Amino acid sequence: MEEKSLDVLTPGPDEPAIGLRKYSGPETGTEKDLAEVLADVMDVERVPIDSHFFDDLGANSLVMAHFCARVRKRADLPSASMKDIYRHPTIRSLATGLANAAPTPLGPSVPAPAEVVTPIGTVRYVLCGTLQFLIFLGYSFLAGLVADRGYAWVSASSGVVDIYLRSFVFGGVGFVGLCTFPIAAKWLLIGRWKSREFPVWGLTYLRFWTVKVLIHANPMVLFVGNPLYVLYLRALGARIGKGVTILSRNVPVCPDLLTVGAGTVIRKDSFFLCYRAHAGRIQTGRVTLGRDVFIGEKTVLDIDTTMGDGAQLGHTSTLYSGQAVPGGQRWHGSPAQLTQHDYLRIGPATCGTLRRAGFGLVTVLQLFFLYMPLAVGGVYMLVTLVPALNNRLSQGTVDLTSPALYIDALVLSLLLFFGLVVVGLAAMFAVPRLLNLVVKPDKVYPLYGFHYSAHRAIGRMTNIKFFTWLFGDSSYIVHYLRGVGYDLSQVEQTGSNFGTEVQHETPFLCSVGSGTMVADGLSIINADYSSTSFRVSRASIGAYNFLGNNIAYPAGARTGENCLLATKVMVPLEGEVREGVGLLGSPCFEIPRSVERDSRFDHLRTGDELRRSLAAKNRYNVRSMVFFLLVRWLHFFVLTMLGLANAELYDSYGHVLIAVFLVLSLGFTAVYFVLVERGIAAFRTLRPQVRSIYDPYFWWHERLWKVPDTYLNVFNGTPFKNVIWRMLGVRIGSRVFDDGCYMTERTLTTVGNDCTLNAGSKIQCHSQEDGTFKSDRSTLEAGCTIGVGAHVHYGVTMGTGAVLAPDSFLMKGEEVPQHARWGGNPATEMRDAPYQPEALTRKG
Repeated sequence: MEEKSLDVLTPGPDEPAIGLRKYSGPETGTEKDLAEVLADVMDVERVPIDSHFFDDLGANSLVMAHFCARVRKRADLPSASMKDIYRHPTIRSLATGLANAAPTPLGPSVPAPAEVVTPIGTVRYVLCGTLQFLIFLGYSFLAGLVADRGYAWVSASSGVVDIYLRSFVFGGVGFVGLCTFPIAAKWLLIGRWKSREFPVWGLTYLRFWTVKVLIHANPMVLFVGNPLYVLYLRALGARIGKGVTILSRNVPVCPDLLTVGAGTVIRKDSFFLCYRAHAGRIQTGRVTLGRDVFIGEKTVLDIDTTMGDGAQLGHTSTLYSGQAVPGGQRWHGSPAQLTQHDYLRIGPATCGTLRRAGFGLVTVLQLFFLYMPLAVGGVYMLVTLVPALNNRLSQGTVDLTSPALYIDALVLSLLLFFGLVVVGLAAMFAVPRLLNLVVKPDKVYPLYGFHYSAHRAIGRMTNIKFFTWLFGDSSYIVHYLRGVGYDLSQVEQTGSNFGTEVQHETPFLCSVGSGTMVADGLSIINADYSSTSFRVSRASIGAYNFLGNNIAYPAGARTGENCLLATKVMVPLEGEVREGVGLLGSPCFEIPRSVERDSRFDHLRTGDELRRSLAAKNRYNVRSMVFFLLVRWLHFFVLTMLGLANAELYDSYGHVLIAVFLVLSLGFTAVYFVLVERGIAAFRTLRPQVRSIYDPYFWWHERLWKVPDTYLNVFNGTPFKNVIWRMLGVRIGSRVFDDGCYMTERTLTTVGNDCTLNAGSKIQCHSQEDGTFKSDRSTLEAGCTIGVGAHVHYGVTMGTGAVLAPDSFLMKGEEVPQHARWGGNPATEMRDAPYQPEALTRKG
C-alpha cells in the first residue's frame, strides 16, 4: 500500500472520523498486513497501528467483525476473533496478542457422528410429516371420545351436589388418565433410553417425537417446583434422589439418561434435555449430577456431562459434551470454567420428607376436590346456563347462514375475551400485593409451606405473558410494571423502556434506574434457592443502562450506572462495581460503552424534538395495542363460532366433532396469524435498516413483533414448521429440522437445505442498542447446525456444514467458514473438533 508522507492522518470526506493523531507505521510484517486489511475494511488509505479501534478510529463491532472475517481468510495471518479485538484494541497490541496466544482449545468439542450420514430423502421427510399428522388426529379423536363420554355422564346429573360429585369423579379420572398415558406410551414405544444416535425423519425419530410431544403435553409439567414433578420424572425413568428441587419447565425428553443426586437444585430456564440434534441426527446422552449440586438460571447441560457432589454451575453458563465438574468445584461461563464465586447464597432450613409429602398431598387434594370439579362442573354449568349454548346443543342441525349463530358468537366472545382481560388485570394488580404481605425480603423460609406457596403464586400471577405482550415496546409498559410492583424511580420515558418479554420472581423487589432501556428476554433473579429453603431479595438495575436480549439479572449484581449489558451476557456477581462500560460474554469482559456510529440520532433524544417524537410514537403504539386486541379477539370470535357450530351438531356426531374442532382450531390459528403478519408487511420483505426508535419505520417494525406466534411451538420437530416459516417469509430450504428455533425477522433470514436447529435457539436479525435500531440479513447455508439455546445475531453468515455449539452467542457481522465449528459466548472458532463435513453436505 502506498503511504502518505504526512505526520498527521486526516480522514477524507467519505472516511470515518479517526481524529488527528500522529501516524505510527507498522514495524513487523503481521502489523503491516493487519493494518492493510483494516484500512481496506474501513475504506481509508491507512490506519495508525497505535490507534484504538473504537475510540480513535471510530469503528464499531460490526466493522471489526468484518475485519476478523477478512483476517481469517488470510492463510498468512493468525486467526482473530471479536474477543481478541476487545482485549487488544490496536493493531500493534493485536499483532502481539495473536502471536503470543496459546493454541489451547476453548473447551471440549461436539463429537462428530460415528459414521458418514446421508440425509433422509424428501419422500421419507413427507411420510414422517404425514404420520405425525395422523398421530395428532388420532390423539384428538381419543380426547374427543373421552370428553364426549364424560360430558354425557355429567349432564345426566340432578342437583348441585350430584353435579359436583360427577365432576369430581370424571375430572379426577380424566386427569389421572392424561398424566399416566404419556408415561405408559414412553415405556411401550421406547422402553428405557440408552446413549445412541439416529437420523431425523425416520421411524425411530417418529417414536421419539411422539414420546416427546406427549411428555411436554402432560399436565404434570404444571407442577414444576413441586415434589410431584420429581415423582413424574421418576415414573419416566429418571434416577433422582431425595430432596431435589427442579424449577425448570424444560422437561428432559430422555429421562432414563438423567441422574440427579439428593439435595440438588436446578433453577428455571435451564436445559438438561439428555438429547440434542446434530447434523440431521438425534444424539442421546447422559446428564449426571451428584449430590447437593447447584444449577443456575439460563444454563445448558449438553449430553454426556457430569457434575460431582457439591459442584456448582452459575447462571448463563454451559457444560459442553464431555465436560465434567469435579466435586466441590464452582464453574461458570460458556463453555464453563473454574471460578471461586459461591452461587449457593442461602443457608438451609428444616424441610424433610414429611414436609415435602404433605405439600404434595395438599396439592393433590386441592386439585381433585376443588380445581377439577370447578373446571368440569363450570363447563357444564356454562353450557346449561348460557342460552346460546344450551339452545344449540338441543338443535342437532347447523345453519351457517343464520344470523343468530354469528350474533351469539359475537356476544359470547366479547364478554369472555374482554371480561377476562379486565378482570385478569384487576386481579393481578390486587391479589399479589396481598400475598406479598406474608413474604418478607431477605428472610429465609423453608420450601413447600405457606410462604413458598404465596411466593410461587405471586410469580405466576405477575408473569402473565399476555399483558407484557400488550404493553411492551411502548410507553405504557412502564405504568403496567409499576402497577404490578416494580420500583422504576423517576422514569425518563423513551417509548421503548422495556420489550414484550420481561419476567421476575417477585415484582415487589425489582428496581430499575432512570433512563434505562431493556430489550426482550430479561429475567430478574430476585429469589435464592437451596434444596430446603428460599429467600427473596432486591435486584437493582442502575440508571442509564442498556440491557440486550436474553439476560438473567441476579440480585447483588456488580453493575452500576451507564452500563451496556450485551445480549446473553453473564452479569457479574463479584469484583468492583462496573460503571460507564460495556460488558460482553460469559464470563463477561469489558468493552466500550458506545461507539461514534450510535450517536447519530442523539438530537432526537432530548428537548422539544424528543417530546414531539415521543408523543407521535405513543399515538402509534396505542393504535397498535388496540389493533392487536381486536386481532386477538377476532381469533377468539372465530373459534367461538366454530365451537357453537359444533355444539349444534353435537348430538349427531359427538366426539368426532370435538376432534375436528381441535384440528381446525390449530390450522386456523396458524393461517390466521400468518396472514395478519404478512398483511401488516403488505406481503413485502424487510430491508436492512439503521433507524432511530423515533422513526415511523421502527414503530411499524415493532408492530410486527406484537403478532402472536406461540402457536409455532406446536409444530416443533415436524415438516409443518418449515411450511409455516415459508408462509411467514423465511427463505428456508428442504428437509430443515427445527426443534424449537425462533426467528424474529422472518424475511431477513435464510436457512439452507438440511440445516439442524435445536430447541431454544434463536436467529435475531436486529438490535436496538441505546435507541438505535439496526437490522440486517443472516444466512445459514446448507447443513448448518445451531445448538441448544444458541443465539445468532444480525448480519451473520454461516458457511455450509458449519456448527454453532450449545448456548453460544454468534455476534453481529460474523462470518463462519464452511465446516467450521464455533462455540462460546461470544462465539469463536474451536479447533479441536475433528469431524466429517461430508456428512453435512451429501444429498439424500
